[in-house]
Amino acid sequence: MTDAAHAPQLPQVIAIDGPTASGKGTIAQRVAAVLGWHYLDSGALYRIVGLLALREAVSLDDGLALSQLAGQIEPVFQGERILLGGEDIALAIRAEQVGTAASRVAVHPPLRAVLVELQRRFRRSPGLVADGRDMGTVIFPDADLKVFLTASAASRAQRRYKQLIEKGFSAKLTDLLRDLEERDARDSARAVAPLKPAEGALVLDSTHLSIEQTVEAVLEAYRRRDPR
Repeated sequence: MTDAAHAPQLPQVIAIDGPTASGKGTIAQRVAAVLGWHYLDSGALYRIVGLLALREAVSLDDGLALSQLAGQIEPVFQGERILLGGEDIALAIRAEQVGTAASRVAVHPPLRAVLVELQRRFRRSPGLVADGRDMGTVIFPDADLKVFLTASAASRAQRRYKQLIEKGFSAKLTDLLRDLEERDARDSARAVAPLKPAEGALVLDSTHLSIEQTVEAVLEAYRRRDPR
């Protein structure tokens, strides 16, 4: 018998990647709830760093200082709540200014290296559903199922507008659409972990799908790979 045969089997992972406002967070949360698995919102980690950088006046271009910030965070996910040092920052990190900061800090290799290790620690039994931009390409390349969830820019801008208004933020649809297109271009063109479908990923366009239909499509794809 080889050493590999005796190696403990890692908990299963479903990786759901996609551009901003594609609905991947909502879908990942619901899939995790159906399966009874843990959930990781990887984008929240970058937003947390962006929020702290804005609060502490750390330059969004200073990769080393940002990586030091990232090394200090220990967020706790509790349903809709995200606790950092006892403060629920779930609402604060959804502000558009923070989202833009998150996209800018994500280009720095030192910061990404710190967060890679943090993200991988979320892989626990019975399984993990992780959403982000590089879950299937970088963080969990051995994921049991890789999904790339997308939708038209106009549809995503409408979703983000509705989400922000419901949370009490002011927003302009035209500005959101422009920001989404700029962030798509920046995330896809960055040198480190660019936004793209992982090899073998299920590419799922949710422009004309309901949340329930999208969740079922992901679950059906998982069941086809693991009939258990």
